[in-house]
This record gives sequence, structure tokens and C-alpha cells, in this order.
Amino acid sequence: MSDKINSLLEVMAALRTPLTGCPWDLEQNFKTIAPYTLEEAYEVVDAIERHDLNDLKDELGDLLLQVVFHARMAEELGQFRFDDVVTAISDKLIRRHPHVFGDVDQLSAPDVLLQWDEIKAQEKLAKNPAPADSVLDGVPLALPALTRAVKIQKKAAKVGFDWDDVRHVLDKIREETEEVAVELEPQRSQQSDKIQEEIGDLLFAVSNLARHQNIDPEQALRGATDKFERRFHYIEKRLRETNVALSQASLADMERLWQEAKKYESPPLKTQK
Repeated sequence: MSDKINSLLEVMAALRTPLTGCPWDLEQNFKTIAPYTLEEAYEVVDAIERHDLNDLKDELGDLLLQVVFHARMAEELGQFRFDDVVTAISDKLIRRHPHVFGDVDQLSAPDVLLQWDEIKAQEKLAKNPAPADSVLDGVPLALPALTRAVKIQKKAAKVGFDWDDVRHVLDKIREETEEVAVELEPQRSQQSDKIQEEIGDLLFAVSNLARHQNIDPEQALRGATDKFERRFHYIEKRLRETNVALSQASLADMERLWQEAKKYESPPLKTQK
């Protein structure tokens, strides 16, 4: 295994070697590569949700390449090497699993998560003894918006700023929906920034509902989008069978076919956890 990793590292080094390497690879830096890192992570998730393990193998390789690429650029700057990345994550896993590698008794899954958070907080304090400006600090801005909303909500909930009854969350969603409706009334100024703000509040409230139900809002929205896509494809297929162009179909016809799709589609496979 180490020989194969070393081979990959040598390929990356060759791509980044001045004069003889790849011009495109040589032009890259951490900032320009970051979008590709995010894209490859999403493609890993996509392969998982499609239950395509063969594709998952390829996508994991692409994601590993991103790690190797960043490590190579850091090595060129004299900061750290790929070996340091491996050592750091190995040490972290051992440190955060004292119930496996230490003398702590076996824990339940929820207790493991609590222990993980406690150890993580201790590590952050050791790195930066100065108190954080806010309990909400540390949530990356680059996260998908719904994911970041949930992480912010979880941090606030840990200090008691949370509803203890999901019905209150539903009330908040209704309240935010009404505020969006008000902004859409004809007599309003139709300020796009105000409407955007109210829709943002509504999405935040919905993500809060997902959190209270232990549902990942990103996964829930992807599922809803996939369902829309399947049903719309059904509409297109049925229209082609009757030689009707999509642009010529009436909304009533498309709605009828949409209802057909809902009736006849097979339930999607659930993502394995």
C-alpha cells in the first residue's frame, strides 16, 4: 500500500516540477484548487446516494488527489508534507477515541459524540488559550448554507438557546411564511433584498425543523430535487410518446402527467447509513 501512495506522490511531484511539469498544475495554488476539492467531495456524496460503489471508488481517488495536491503545494512552501497530514489525522483519531485506544470504558454512540466534542474543545483551547468571542465561532463560511445553518443552531442549542418542543419550530415556520406572503403583496414595494431576507428566514426555520428531527436538510433537499427531476422526466417522456413538444404542452396537461408520475413511480431506495 505504501508503494502505491508513494507512486501517487511521485506523480504529483512530477506534475508540479518546474519546466518539465504540467503548465496547468504549476499555475495552481490553494485558493484555485479549493473549488475542485469541494466539487470532488460532492461527487463522492453523489456516488454514495446513487449506490454506485464502482463510481465511488473513482471519486474517492479524485478526492485523495486533492489531498495530495494541497500537501504537495504546502511541501513546496516548506510548511508540511503528505506524511505530516497522515500523522496528524492518525494522532487525532487516537486522541479522540480514548474508549478504543485508551483506558476509558466503552461508551454508547451518543456518549462518543459528547466525548468527541469535549476533546475537540480542549484541543482548540490548547491551540488558542484566549476565550472565543462567541460560542458560534468556528463554523466555516464555505459550508453549504443549510449545513452551516444547522451547525450554528447546534452551537446555540448547547447553551440552551433552543426550543424544547418541535411545535414551536412549526409555529416559527408559519410565521416566516406569513412574512414572505406580506412582502409578495402587490401594494408592497417588491424590494428584492427584503424578499430575499424573508425567504432566508424561512429557510433557516425549515433547517431548524430538520435539525430537531435529526434530518440533514441538504440530503432532504437533494432528495426532493431528485424526485422533481424524476417526475419531470416522466412528463417529457410521455409528451414525446404523444408527439407533443414540451413548449407546446399546456400547464394542465403537464400537471396531469405530473400526477401520473406520482402514482406510478417506484419509491426511491433509501441511502444506507
